[in-house]
Parts: sequence; structure tokens; C-alpha cells
Amino acid sequence: MDKGFWLLLERSSMFSKLYTIALLGVEGCPVCVEADVSDGLPQITMVGTLGAQVREARDRVWTAIKNLGLRLPAKRITINLSPADIRKEGTAFDLPIAAAILISFGYLPEAFFQGTFLAGELSLNGELCRTNGILPMAFSAYKNGIKRCIIPKANKKEGTMVQGMEVMGIGSLKELLEAADGQGVWESGELYEPEVQNGVPGLNFSEVHGQQAAKRAMEIAAAGMHNVLMIGPPGSGKTMLAKRIPGILPELLSGERMEISKIYSVAGLLDTEEGLIKERPFRAPHHTITPTALVGGGRIPKPGEISLAEYGVLFLDELTEFHKDTIEMLRQPLEEHEVMISRVNGNCKYPADFILAAAMNPCACGYYPDRSVCTCTQRQIHKYLDKLSRPFLDRIDLCVETEPIRYSQLSSGKREEDSAAIRRRVEKARRIQRERYAGETFYCNGELTPQMMDRYICLGEKEQNYLEKIFRQLSLSARAYHKIVKTARTIADLEGSGEITTVHLSEAVCYRSLDHKFWNQ
Repeated sequence: MDKGFWLLLERSSMFSKLYTIALLGVEGCPVCVEADVSDGLPQITMVGTLGAQVREARDRVWTAIKNLGLRLPAKRITINLSPADIRKEGTAFDLPIAAAILISFGYLPEAFFQGTFLAGELSLNGELCRTNGILPMAFSAYKNGIKRCIIPKANKKEGTMVQGMEVMGIGSLKELLEAADGQGVWESGELYEPEVQNGVPGLNFSEVHGQQAAKRAMEIAAAGMHNVLMIGPPGSGKTMLAKRIPGILPELLSGERMEISKIYSVAGLLDTEEGLIKERPFRAPHHTITPTALVGGGRIPKPGEISLAEYGVLFLDELTEFHKDTIEMLRQPLEEHEVMISRVNGNCKYPADFILAAAMNPCACGYYPDRSVCTCTQRQIHKYLDKLSRPFLDRIDLCVETEPIRYSQLSSGKREEDSAAIRRRVEKARRIQRERYAGETFYCNGELTPQMMDRYICLGEKEQNYLEKIFRQLSLSARAYHKIVKTARTIADLEGSGEITTVHLSEAVCYRSLDHKFWNQ
């Protein structure tokens, strides 16, 4: 061992400091990793409100350094992750902890890590493993003034998605030592625009025969980010319609791609080759899903299906087969467009801005109100429909009935309108909304709050009188009233109309009155 190493033994204390990022939901917080080496009982002590995975880093780091062939003298090592009032979870702290220890013992120069954050999971042989959440870490680091990052090679593509960030991808601790010796290569992050292909390949609205009313509802839902519920017998095309909604949604904006990709990175679902999500998500969980898997959370909080459907579609097929408690947990996210996960050690917030598309049968056998086929009693029908509460139904903007397909519709050879034509109308309506809500944090009619509605929507006296009559006839709630007005605004945008007329309102009312046909019978 060289003379410089033995001089370390003469010091009573050695100290180092560098930075990493802790994730709170999909947002990051800078964490200072401090290492102090001093005389005393040989051991590694880690402090700073640590989760189980972070506490286990002690053994992974020590073994990785030993297997690297480095000799560390018997000293007392104290690791502090600051701020201590934020709970640290995950395995991304392995690399910064190892680097801090090596800096303290003189194997790495501290100056090399100025303005740099490190993150990555270590294996016992010193290799770096793919780590979840690198993209939101890099994004948050850049916002906090940290312009360089050292991350696993498997995550390098994620780091380069942040424009202005200098990225170094390494495969092991040995490569970190070589990089500090001048052999590392920094790559500049440039915002990558992936090739976009909207919708699932091969799925087109032209393949859906008939169901013009349902197609119209899908178009309105896509144009204004409205929630839609389809009710109809088995085989009437509800699932086909829902799966084709992504194909008529506009192309993702760069900010939307980044937001979705951050969520998928935290969940460990981001494609390491692409680096960014290029298509609007379509999530269709099975009806046996747990509330935690749907909404998010868990012992170590993770985003749920509603967050994975961000800016896309969450499709709940056979809605009444879902557990009632699971359905009811959607009420707050549908209203607030975000979900707050609260734990003893802190809170984390996940976005939940999606289109809810749900499908259900009107009864257990599926054929009500066709009494020539339906065999259910009135009590059985009520029991089946009562699985959906009125507060949940109030959060549905569009309720549409799908009719049984007739043979003549299948054999006519008539060419149905394709998704491209519908998408052009949707994009035109979205452009109108973006211009109207320029400067706001939202850009779709479906996201309007009651306060914002007073600012952006003005109804004439004739329209007000019409709505007052409908409000009394249908015994609408205030939320249902707002849903009608927002839907009418989207219908007007699709037609290029600056004003909302009674024609637009009457169509919006039709989508609200269908639930009274089934639930108020």
C-alpha cells in the first residue's frame, strides 16, 4: 500500500460530503450524504430516518468495497443522510454511500463530485444494477441547480432525457474510480422526441359497427378529458370502444411525456431503451385489483393504476364486479386529479389526471331493460346497480347506452368513420381549449373547477332558464350541474362555437339523464 494510504491511519477523523436525491412520490428532494471516519470501535453506523432498504445498504456497500480489493483500516464510520426529517426509501443510496466512504479514506477526490449527484444500487461484487426512479431524480436535481449526475449504465438513457444535465453512466465501483482518475465520459442531456404512434396498433374506430351515440360520447370524452360510462348488453362493443380512445387522443406534449415517464420510472416500468413514454397510456386492471394497487400506496408507497394512466385512459371493464370499496376510492382522485398517500413517516403525492372509461352490464344477466330476454327480478336489478353509489355516478360526465348489434349492421359493408378523422376534430377542440386556458395549470374543460367556470363560462338567459328547468326535473346535484356545463362547453368547442347554446346543453343533459333511466326506476 502506498505512503498516502498509511498517512490516513494517523488522522483522528476524516470527513466527506456529496449529494443524491430522495424521491417523495414523483418529486425529488436533494439529500446530503455525509461520511465521517474516526477512531473507535470498528463499525458502520447509519442515521437520518432510513427505511429498511437503505439500512441494508451498509452490508451491500461494505461487501462491494471489500470485493473491489480495497483495504480499509479498522475505523468507526458514521453515515448521515440529511435532512433527517425526510424518510429515505429504496436502493439508490448505495452508490453515494459507497462514494462518500471512499472519499473519506482518500480513494476518491471530493472535488470530482462538486455539483454532481449520485444514485444507483450496488451488487455484492461492486457492479451497479438498474435502479428505479432515475428520471425524476435527474429532473429534480436539475431544478435544484445540480447539473451533473453519475448513475448506472442501465439508466443512462433516462438521465440524458433531462436537457442541460451532464450524465455519466458507470457499470461498477471500479469504473467510478477510473472516472475520477480522468477516464470517465460525460454526455450532455438532450430532450429526446421519440417517434409517436398514438393508440394500439391495428385498433381503429372504423372496426366498430353502429354505436354512433357511443362513438360520439368517446369523441367528447377525448376532446375535453371527461369521464365516460358505457352501459349495455354483452357483446355490444363496449370494450372495443374503450380500447380505441387512445387512438383519437392528441399527441403527447413534451411536458406530458416527461410527467408520465417520471411516474413509470418510479414504478420501474420505463423502457431503458426509449427513456421516455411516447404514447398515451391505456391501463385496464382486472376487477380483482386491490384498492392499494389501483390508487397507490403500500408499505413503500408506489404509484397505482390511476397514476400510471396519467394523461391517458383508465378502463374499468365489468365495473360492478369491482369491490365497492375499491370503486369508492376513485372519488377523490376523480375530483382533485391527484392522490395523496399519507403515512406516519410522511406524505407523498401522485398525479391522477386521466380519462376514466368504464363499462358495465345493466343487470346480472346483462339484458335489462329488454324483458323478452332479461330474466332478472326488479330486486335483483336494484341490487346489481346499487353497487355504484350516487356520489361516484356524480363524477361521471357522460353516461351512454350501447345497443345490441343488428345483423344488417355487420353485413351492410358500410365504411365506418376511422380514428384519424375523429382525432382531427379532437385536436382542433384541444387547441381551442389550450388558447382559452393559456396561463392556467390546466388546458381541458373537464379539469375546470367551479371557480374557474365562473371566469371562463358565461351562459345566456335562455340557457340559464333551460338549465334551471332541467336541474329541478332531474333533481341534480351541484356537481352534476357543473358536469353538464363543462360537457356542453366541449361540445361547443367541437363545433367551433364560442357560445354555449341550448342545443349543446340538451346533448350534455342526455348524457346525464341516462343514469336516471337505470338508477331511478
